[in-house]
Amino acid sequence: QVAREKKVGLVAYTITHHTRQSAIGLPYIMDKDYGGEKHAVTEYTMSEIVSSIYEKIEETGLKEGILFIDEINCVSETLAPTMLQFLQYKTFGNHPIPEGWIIVTAGNPPEYNKSVREFDIATLDRIKKIEVEADFDVWKEYAYAANVHPAVIAYLNAKPADFYQIEATVDGRIFATPRGWEDLANVVSVYEKLGKKCDRDVVVQYLQHPRIAKSFAVYLELYYKYQTDYRVDEVLAGSFDETTMRTLGKAPFDERLSVVSLLLARLGADFRRCVLREDVLQGFVECMKEWISGTGKPAADESPAADGREADGTKDSAAQAAEAQILPWESLREVAARQEELRAALAKAGHLTREEEYRMQDIAGLCETYAASLQKDHIQSQDEALEAVRTWFAKEREQYDESVDAALAKLENAFTFLTAAFGVNAMESVAFVTELNSNAASVRFLQENESETYYEFNERLLLNDRRQELKNRIGQMRRAGKL
Repeated sequence: QVAREKKVGLVAYTITHHTRQSAIGLPYIMDKDYGGEKHAVTEYTMSEIVSSIYEKIEETGLKEGILFIDEINCVSETLAPTMLQFLQYKTFGNHPIPEGWIIVTAGNPPEYNKSVREFDIATLDRIKKIEVEADFDVWKEYAYAANVHPAVIAYLNAKPADFYQIEATVDGRIFATPRGWEDLANVVSVYEKLGKKCDRDVVVQYLQHPRIAKSFAVYLELYYKYQTDYRVDEVLAGSFDETTMRTLGKAPFDERLSVVSLLLARLGADFRRCVLREDVLQGFVECMKEWISGTGKPAADESPAADGREADGTKDSAAQAAEAQILPWESLREVAARQEELRAALAKAGHLTREEEYRMQDIAGLCETYAASLQKDHIQSQDEALEAVRTWFAKEREQYDESVDAALAKLENAFTFLTAAFGVNAMESVAFVTELNSNAASVRFLQENESETYYEFNERLLLNDRRQELKNRIGQMRRAGKL
């Protein structure tokens, strides 16, 4: 994540996979002249780790980066002195880490890994040590961005203590970890697509804590039951009756929160699709500008020279295209090819998330689709091609606007349902707005597409928070004898 954000290189190794020879290189004999006499001297080939950094620089052109060494405290006894030298001098054997590259290492504490060896003071004195602890609120932000299954997020919202548990029992350690929760969420999503039931026997493979596994398995079954009983999709479509609202209003608090989570899950999926589609359409607009300038139609923010030459005297892309008589669909395919080349280069450098890579593929795919349509209709005139693409793209935008309106209508229906079932200031409504504000995709969607009801609820929530804060302050002052 850091490498992507800072646009630097990344080389990652798990040190447990290495021996002393692969880490520092293999020895070979070299003749050297000392004081007029020749001597056989042992030298070392370049370390595989160091050479991989140079390969990354060659592949990506990135001269700065991060060398990440995982399981640093699981090195073998023979490799330990090499690690000390590595941490102190940034060298493996005789070969230094290239300038501009920093070293980051990680490892589990001894109580979680039997292979761990304690670092001595000499080693610890040469590093900056950062203890990392599990934090559900932080993880939840990541979970929303990573599209973790909403049932997992909903369960952990209700029982955050189950997010990270490690216990020693007579039968050994039992545990539930963030990694286990995410892996389980992926399995739940796959099981849904396959129409299979994710029962306790499956859950316990990922949450190796019997009590938590049983609790989540029961919750997941209820989660699907509530989805049917309360007809969540119909509620979002604006169809709900008094019986449903009365039933929900009398239900236990956990059940009411589960229904709120189901509403959020459906809305979050719609918001996410809209946001991702908006990114694709915006990216295509940038490709359109590039294509227009290459078909003899200058983009609005460009001012090519009157004779079709750049400042250095070379002919611009429009003039070159005109001379070569490139057909519109051919030039559009060239734009798609350049987009794909850029995607491949960024992916190779590790600078794209999975969603960003999909977005760039979709942009190139849209260019290719329009190019195929131009070729099929045999539109050779540049003006006609431009007009055709604009018409097709307008329909694309219209479909996008319809999806946005549909998502906003569902949000409005959700607010109406919650107000009718629980009331305006109920805890369920507060939880609904709070979770909306925790999901980055939802926040962005609501920033770009106005919903008066959302802002009204949000302001009411903030006002309630201020009232509670004032009550707390007054209570503190009274206890201190100041009132």
